[in-house]
Amino acid sequence: MKLEVKKIGNSTGLILPKELLAELKLKQGDWLYVTELPDGGVRLTTTDPEFDKAMAIAEDLMDEYRDTLTELAK
Repeated sequence: MKLEVKKIGNSTGLILPKELLAELKLKQGDWLYVTELPDGGVRLTTTDPEFDKAMAIAEDLMDEYRDTLTELAK
């Protein structure tokens, strides 16, 4: 899919076709996150990659310290 960069008011932006919005389950007011790729490209996602990374670390820690956390919860 090819998108044109356009002037929108005093800004510059992309207009996403309704088919793409539907596929990504996006609506006005939602956020897209941009990740730079090693090859110079970019990836647009609907989830925050930094949050996903932090949650993976938290899940690993919770698995490692499951017994300790269970005792602290009592």
